[in-house]
Amino acid sequence: MNDINKYVKTHEKRFLDELFELIRIPSISSLPEHKDDMYRAAEKWKELLLAAGVDKAEVMETDGNPVTYGEKIIDKNAPTVLVYGHMDVMPVDPLELWNSDPFEPVIKDGKIWARGADDDKGQAFMHAKAFEYLVQSGKLTCNVKFLIEGEEEVGSPSLPKFCKKHKKMLQADVILVSDTSMIAPDIPSITTGLRGLAYWQVEVTGPNADLHSGIFGGAVANPINVLSKMIAQTMDDDGRILIPGFYDDVIEVSKKERALMAKAPFCQREYKKSLGIRAVFGEKGYTTNERTGIRPTFDVCGIWGGYTGEGAKTVLPSKAYAKISTRLVPGQDHQKIAKLFVDYFNSIAPKSVRVKVDYLHGGPSYVCPIDLPAYKAAERAFKEVYGKDPVPVRSGGSIPIIATFEEILGIKSVLMGFGLASDAIHSPNENFPLEQFFNGIRTIPLFYKYLPQEMGK
Repeated sequence: MNDINKYVKTHEKRFLDELFELIRIPSISSLPEHKDDMYRAAEKWKELLLAAGVDKAEVMETDGNPVTYGEKIIDKNAPTVLVYGHMDVMPVDPLELWNSDPFEPVIKDGKIWARGADDDKGQAFMHAKAFEYLVQSGKLTCNVKFLIEGEEEVGSPSLPKFCKKHKKMLQADVILVSDTSMIAPDIPSITTGLRGLAYWQVEVTGPNADLHSGIFGGAVANPINVLSKMIAQTMDDDGRILIPGFYDDVIEVSKKERALMAKAPFCQREYKKSLGIRAVFGEKGYTTNERTGIRPTFDVCGIWGGYTGEGAKTVLPSKAYAKISTRLVPGQDHQKIAKLFVDYFNSIAPKSVRVKVDYLHGGPSYVCPIDLPAYKAAERAFKEVYGKDPVPVRSGGSIPIIATFEEILGIKSVLMGFGLASDAIHSPNENFPLEQFFNGIRTIPLFYKYLPQEMGK
């Protein structure tokens, strides 16, 4: 550990300068006007990987945004690790809630504040620097491949086809990912499960134009009122989702595993305090951690329509919209759920409106066995840096491509995340503690040290 600690200390300023150059690129994949920025980010990743010591790196086209691929092969008989990360970030709206420019990183209170500081530029960058250390110190024991994509935040729609086309190039023994979080700075954890996802946009249309609410109100259905009522019919007061067939394929977690999950430190009082809420809410019969890890959910992510400007305008809107998502658990097929929701939402729509539901994207859930050699290697790495065994946890989040990797490439993924719940990913004032950032660079090389041992190579 002394060698890596010294290397990190010596190059600390350079690491941050290089990361900040990457963060300054506004690579927002969901906004078409940032298409050129996606290519700028891809080229920057190529530059970073070559400087870190890969034998080759290139920006490769997909049907959507580009990916950056790099590799260093030291021995065909050595284990091969495919490092996955993403260069794209979420939009920054509402901009007025940021305390600083989201694309001009600032260090304050021991944290990096910027969009992408954690998700996923900061965490993916740790792998490049850990790899750089291994190359420079002559301690690299594995073949390493990097796959940095540009569409994770919109569901990785182009990556499955890319993986099928380049399956041989992407062959590896394990996929290593840092795009998840830890329980706390002093409580390391490894994510052993990810929920799946299904995401729709709904459009409800009433009259053929906005109307005067005084003249037409009470005689013509208001699409916002109708949409609100339809959404309310999709979940009951106990958090149970009412879409017919929604729970049919859910694989229930055993009492034994639920008991193991309950050992993870959790204070409901502090949880509520940190979020500024007076009470928690969720499916009856499950704890807060279970609701966010092993149970499916239904959420309205955005809703709009009518007049939303300053002052008052008495309008009966022509249209209302909503973006809706469900988080899915093992056993649930996102495409089946997508159809169930469309059928249900159309079935409860009154004749006074027309409903259009577009399925935007989705992906399956994922589970990593804790007896996997790569998991054991990650476990040992965390223990050496943090001084205690990491807790296996199931994340409430989704990384749809992880399950797709297993389906197409036949490779399991190990999720070594270093983010924290307080990092505000996807929100204004995203941040990443410097301690976590540098601890990631210290921990990842140990994974490469222990992986050959755990694989018996």
